[in-house]
Amino acid sequence: MRRRSSLILLALAVFFAALSPLVRWYAFPRLAKIPANQYQDMVLEAKDATLLDYGTMRAKKVPKVTIVQTLKGNVEASEEIEKTAGRDVVVWDGLSYVQGPDGEMVSRIPERYVFDAHTQEPVHVKGEMVDGDPVKRTGIEFKWPFLTEKRDYEYFDAQARVTAPIHYKGTQDFRGIEVYYFEQTIPWTKVPFPKTMPVQGITPESVARTGTTRWYSTVRKFWVEPLTGAPVYGEEIHKEELRGGTLLGGRSKVTAFAGHVKMREDYIRSTVDLVESNRALVLLMTSYLPWGFLALGVLLLSLSLYLEARGRGPGEPEPTETAAPQSVSA
Repeated sequence: MRRRSSLILLALAVFFAALSPLVRWYAFPRLAKIPANQYQDMVLEAKDATLLDYGTMRAKKVPKVTIVQTLKGNVEASEEIEKTAGRDVVVWDGLSYVQGPDGEMVSRIPERYVFDAHTQEPVHVKGEMVDGDPVKRTGIEFKWPFLTEKRDYEYFDAQARVTAPIHYKGTQDFRGIEVYYFEQTIPWTKVPFPKTMPVQGITPESVARTGTTRWYSTVRKFWVEPLTGAPVYGEEIHKEELRGGTLLGGRSKVTAFAGHVKMREDYIRSTVDLVESNRALVLLMTSYLPWGFLALGVLLLSLSLYLEARGRGPGEPEPTETAAPQSVSA
C-alpha cells in the first residue's frame, strides 16, 4: 500500500514540477493581454500656463489649461482585423481634448491606434491615423509591454508623427509601488495644425496660406509599473509656437501654448489602485503559481521518497528465494 502511495506521489511531483515552467513561459505569454473592450480616461492639467489668444494673436498667462484624454476599445474593428491578422488585436480610438480656463475648446485631436494585444507592438492596417492623417507607427504608445525591461524603448509621438527613443532613467518608488522612470525629449519640430481650430472660420488651409507654421517641442516623462507595463503617472513640459507668415503681424514667432502638464490627483489615485490590482494578477502567473507548483513538486517528491523508505523498514533483508523440497529415498 505504501509503495503504491509513493508512486502516486512521485507522479504528482513530476506533474507539478513540469507545470511550473509551463505556467510562466507558455501560459502567461498567451493569457496576458489587453482586453479589446477596455475604456479609460485621464485628466491632465497645466497650471499657470501660457496660451495664445486667437482674437489678438497674443500669448497670455492663464490659471489653468485642461487636457482630457480618452481611449476606447473598438471591439467590432478589432474582430474584423483579427480575421486577416491571425493574432489578437486591440483597436483604441483615442481623443485628446484641450480646453482653456473658460472651458472653450483649444484643440481636439482624434487618433486610432492598432496593436498586438499581447506584445503592444503596432499592427499596420487601414484606418491607423492621427487627426485623420494616415500614419504607420513604430514603437509603443500609451503602454509598455508586460514585464517591462530596464532599457530604452521606441515611443511614438502623435503630435510630430515621429518615433524617438524614450530612455530608461532608473528605478523609483511611487506611492509604495516600484516603478521604472522613462524620459523622452522631442526637439523643436514643425507639425501640422489641428484639423479642428479654436476659432470659427479658421482652417489649417487658411492658416497655411498666410505662411505661418506651427512648431512643437516636449519633454515627456513616465513612471511605469514594470510587471503590467502600465504608466502610473506622467508629465510633459509642453511647448508650441507659431512662426513666420503674415498672421503674426511681422513678429517672427509667438507662443501658442507652454505649460507643465501633470495628471490630476484624483486620476493618479484611481490609476494606482487599478495598476495594483492588475499587478497582483501578473504576479500570480509569473511568480506565485510557478514557484508554488515547484515547491509543491519538491514536497511531494520528498514525501514519496519517505514512504518508499518506510515501506522497506530499517535493516529489512532482501527477500530470498526458497529452495524447492527434494524427495528422499529409503
